[in-house]
Amino acid sequence: MRIFITGGTGYLGGALIRLARVAGHTVGASYFSQPPAPDSRVAWAPLDVREPLAVEETLDRFRPDAVIHTAFRQGGPELFPITAEGAGNVARAAAALGLRLVHMSSDVIFDGERAGAYTEADGPSPISPYGEAKARAEALVAAAHPGAAIVRTSLIYGFDPIDRQTHFALEVARGERADRLFRDEFRCPIFVDDLAAGLLELVARDYAGVLHMAGAEVVSRYAIGQLMAQAFGLDPAGIAAGLSAESPVPRPRNCVLDSSRAQSMLRTRLRGLREVLHDLGRIAG
Repeated sequence: MRIFITGGTGYLGGALIRLARVAGHTVGASYFSQPPAPDSRVAWAPLDVREPLAVEETLDRFRPDAVIHTAFRQGGPELFPITAEGAGNVARAAAALGLRLVHMSSDVIFDGERAGAYTEADGPSPISPYGEAKARAEALVAAAHPGAAIVRTSLIYGFDPIDRQTHFALEVARGERADRLFRDEFRCPIFVDDLAAGLLELVARDYAGVLHMAGAEVVSRYAIGQLMAQAFGLDPAGIAAGLSAESPVPRPRNCVLDSSRAQSMLRTRLRGLREVLHDLGRIAG
């Protein structure tokens, strides 16, 4: 297939490019503020997803079979223009050109106040600006491109390179930061290679609508930090526990996603954190 990845210099984008090339796909990718290293195997294109005409011209020039939209901003003045409106621009361009679209969303579109896991039938109820932007993006994508797959995922982690969340936890374990990790905030972290492989399977399917694609294990942020510390040969006792409920900034505490639908569709196993760490063994001394 010919696959175009927005946000190709991002963490997930990089894994998608790597696995897509291994699978023999022809890969195009965009970048915005972070120029890529030269690579003749990827058709790189500078792209500001806030510009509808630029989006359509870029996709028309590459003419992919499918687009995987990963580009976003997590905060700041560009949050809504890029994360929400930019997603709508990509969806409208993909629909106009007749392209398959897989759009990346997030578990933080929920308020986190329910018991149990969220399913694809649960509508957004965001309580953070980032959650609101992602919820708006879902609505724009669904309206512009009814055939798109909207994939909600959770914390994405990996080790080559180490992701930002894991790096933070390791700094806490080493005593380089005095932060606490929340023991009352629950997620379904997913290994970046598992997510990328699942998405590459999904682009070849005709699934439309929301799909949850997260790790199989429910883990608190505190437990994630302890498990990562152990994997890197650090003392998990160096990590202190805190309560998200005591945070002055509203945060969704239960972001657990039911990914059973995706797992039933895909060959790729959406492994839990402990299984991934067991498979990899001790990562560093």
